[in-house]
Amino acid sequence: MSAHAVHEGGDDGLGDLGDLDDLAASARAELVRVIEASGAWAGDPAWREAFEAVPRHLFVPYYYAGAVSGRQRLWGESPDRRTRERWLRGAYADVPLATRVRDGELVSSSSQPSLMAMMLTELEVEDGHRVLEIGAGTGYNAALLAHRLGDAYVTTVDLDPEITESARRHLAAAGHHPVVVTGDGARGVPERAPFDRIIATCTLSSVPRAWLAQCRPGARVLTPFATGLAALTVLDEEHAEGRFLHTSAYFVPLRGESRPEPDIPHLGALPARTREHELFRFLLALTRGSLDPQEAYALWEREDRPVRERYGITVSGDQEWAWLDEPTGPYAWPLPV
Repeated sequence: MSAHAVHEGGDDGLGDLGDLDDLAASARAELVRVIEASGAWAGDPAWREAFEAVPRHLFVPYYYAGAVSGRQRLWGESPDRRTRERWLRGAYADVPLATRVRDGELVSSSSQPSLMAMMLTELEVEDGHRVLEIGAGTGYNAALLAHRLGDAYVTTVDLDPEITESARRHLAAAGHHPVVVTGDGARGVPERAPFDRIIATCTLSSVPRAWLAQCRPGARVLTPFATGLAALTVLDEEHAEGRFLHTSAYFVPLRGESRPEPDIPHLGALPARTREHELFRFLLALTRGSLDPQEAYALWEREDRPVRERYGITVSGDQEWAWLDEPTGPYAWPLPV
């Protein structure tokens, strides 16, 4: 399952782990083994050291376990030792953790660690790179980046001051002090530019031009898009291009954006196996507004059910489009700018 990467906030009781320190260490070591087995950082094993070193539990002082209805809040300062142990073990499970529930609905979570590891690996960072993270979340991802690159090279931004305040506290508790900015992620952080890498933890419907303007030529932008992850190379402040990675990824929209999937009733005429096929749903999300479900289905069958890596995105001046196989090929769909 792919992670839902959204934001968290609220109180920050970090608790006194006391004799739970050994359990935290062993649970973290097990998480590292799980991520290793997934192959998430095979392309850059140096990320293993970051996941070994950064204590995830400091970034999720509480979270919610269970189904959307009837969730149980697990808290690191619970007076019940068994609850504290359950909280600690859960903090190192390779799953997204619900960290904010509002009116009975999940509105934020901490991302699945193996997906985080894969995304960080695909970011292709090198020593001396300056990285901008869009979406501060719990601060855990920024801590992993800061461990690898150094605090001075990492900037994370979020629109919600409660989120950035709690992220700063979590980061400080873990011994990291990257730059945490409260602001609109779509506008980037121009005072910290230029950047060599930008990584987003929210889904976009178009690539903000401000990001390109704040990147060095050759910079890499990794962002959720539709239900996948697009890796773009920045050519200059008006041009970027790249393909999707193989994996699925489900994230909340960039604040203020909403791009829901097509309504299920509109798919009723299609074969059931196609309606529910994850890659077909990706095609629908990517071409929303350009192809209706029947047109998407015809393309899907004609092109032998294309995998994500066959799709890409091009930004050129005031135009932006998604495409299949080639940017100038027969299949291209305009994206909102």
